[in-house]
Amino acid sequence: MLAQGPCRFDGGEIGSCANSLRGFVPTSDGEAAGAPTRKRGEVDRNGPNTDDKVAAARWMGAMDEEGFPVEEAWEAAPPVRFDADWRGLHADAARETEVRLLWTPRTLYLRFLARYRSITVFSDADASGWRDHLWERDVCEVFLQSDPTEARRYKEFEVAPNGFWIGLEIAPGKKGDLRAGMRRRVEMDDAARRWRAVVALPMNSLAERFDPTAVWRVNFFRVEGAAEPRFYSAWRATGTPEPNFHVPEAFGQLVFE
Repeated sequence: MLAQGPCRFDGGEIGSCANSLRGFVPTSDGEAAGAPTRKRGEVDRNGPNTDDKVAAARWMGAMDEEGFPVEEAWEAAPPVRFDADWRGLHADAARETEVRLLWTPRTLYLRFLARYRSITVFSDADASGWRDHLWERDVCEVFLQSDPTEARRYKEFEVAPNGFWIGLEIAPGKKGDLRAGMRRRVEMDDAARRWRAVVALPMNSLAERFDPTAVWRVNFFRVEGAAEPRFYSAWRATGTPEPNFHVPEAFGQLVFE
């Protein structure tokens, strides 16, 4: 299911991003009206976010009819919030992103709440909703590294406001499609200027054997805008001169509570 609830999109297909973040593959070297009140997980609005840990909460309760955690489940998951750019600068509360995570032994669930100024999406995808170069339109992203001993190898998942998605496996000199069985549900709230995505990632696509005592590495990102300069925001600032999310040294810790 690509979308649930009323969905309207202000932007259609637009020319390619002039500064695509996916031009980089890692090598071995290498305030607005109505802004939300900030709580736990807030960004340091005067500089890069210093939080380095996010917790996924264990969920043993009910699932809804589509196999996602019921709405009240998300209250058990502590949020992380960010609205600054990839350097930790130029915070914009009207583009704040909140992320919460839940887990079961079989699945990692993420919920993104994304405040927006504008919406720009692709108008086409394959039958499953998979869309190459999805990052050239608006997206929420998560980079996950289940084995921190492989510092330059991780997985990337993206979801767009219309439910299109992409999964990639990133390794030194490599960027491969990852058809991981990702499921997602996306809803638009025009009145609140917010879109929401719930993503389900099978654990067996993320790790050879899931160990809930392990500490993973993670970062969350957001892209918005029809043309450069676009808004590239990050939970953990990458600090690069130009927008670049592929900096695993900047990843934070993901623990399973």
